[in-house]
Amino acid sequence: MAADEKAPAEGVPEDKKKLFIIIGAAAVVIIALAVVFMGGGKKEKGKEGEAEAKVEQKAEGGKEGAAGATTTAFALEPFIVNIYDGQELRYLRVKVEFETAAPDAKTEIEARQAPLRDAILVLLTTKTLQDIQDLQGKNQLRDEILVAANKILPPGKVSKVYFTDFVVQ
Repeated sequence: MAADEKAPAEGVPEDKKKLFIIIGAAAVVIIALAVVFMGGGKKEKGKEGEAEAKVEQKAEGGKEGAAGATTTAFALEPFIVNIYDGQELRYLRVKVEFETAAPDAKTEIEARQAPLRDAILVLLTTKTLQDIQDLQGKNQLRDEILVAANKILPPGKVSKVYFTDFVVQ
């Protein structure tokens, strides 16, 4: 009988150990989730930083084009404008990247960024939903942005325009 009385007494500390381990594991999971959620804003900034680093990496290393010239890409901050669809106002969100052939184009684009953004904003606000909803309209808008950029920058600095984000809501 003495052995039977000792068995439950020894089982209690073991149960407490299991409970302590479970509580500890739950605390670790909660802390990990808190770090992930609290660091979420930093990760978005990190992704933007990664994108900028990739653009800078392209600017430094570049990639070889068909003619053998080194090309670089320069991303502008997203544009958000109102456009008219015939019945109501809608939002257009566009992110534009310029491809340049000149290695010094990045500094010139940065120096002339305000006039570039202004010209693109004015151009975007003149568009309607019907103007940009099909592929032909998007290609025409791309060409118009290229012409506007080359009017502000020295000719030939921007060789192509890419839409990396294009949302109408």
